[in-house]
Parts: sequence; structure tokens; C-alpha cells
Amino acid sequence: MHPTGRLFAIVAFIEAITWAGLLAGMWLKYGPQANVALVKLFGPLHGVAFMVYVAVTLFAALRLRWPWWATGLALLAAIPPLVTLPLEWWFKRRGLLSVRAGQ
Repeated sequence: MHPTGRLFAIVAFIEAITWAGLLAGMWLKYGPQANVALVKLFGPLHGVAFMVYVAVTLFAALRLRWPWWATGLALLAAIPPLVTLPLEWWFKRRGLLSVRAGQ
């Protein structure tokens, strides 16, 4: 795996973890305990992780020469919860996280 592909995989994982933390926080906030502590923690963390994910996605798309559809899918994957992980796994299987022949 190319170092840029590894960076993308790490950031995709962090983005998904912060999404999970934010979802757990929202469940606690609106659920039985009405506790906002996790939302206060994971809200800003997820905001930063989302912005870093978008930046790293654009960097990886340029550096690894992704086709337009891969770049679009990677950007869209950050919107629904936890989709960056399966997308990263699929990209790895397709070879999109490695340097392609002719580069």
C-alpha cells in the first residue's frame, strides 16, 4: 500500500470512530440518561475528523490518480455514519490505495 493510501485508511478509520462516538453521545443525550458529555467530546472531534478526511481524500485522489467516480464516492462516504470503513476496504481490494501501473 502506498503511504498516501495508508494515510487515507487511517483517516477513514478515525472518521468512522468519531462518528460512532457521536452517535453514542446522541443516544445518551436524547435517550434515557439525558447526558451530553459524549456529544461535547465527540462533536468537535468528529468535525475535525470530517474536515481532515475531506482534505486527505482530495490529496489521495490527486496523488493516487483516482478516477472521478472514486473521488466522488469517497467524499460522499463521509456523510452517512460509518461508511468510510467499508469504502476504504473496498478501495484496498480494488487497488486504489496503491500506486497504479504507469505512475
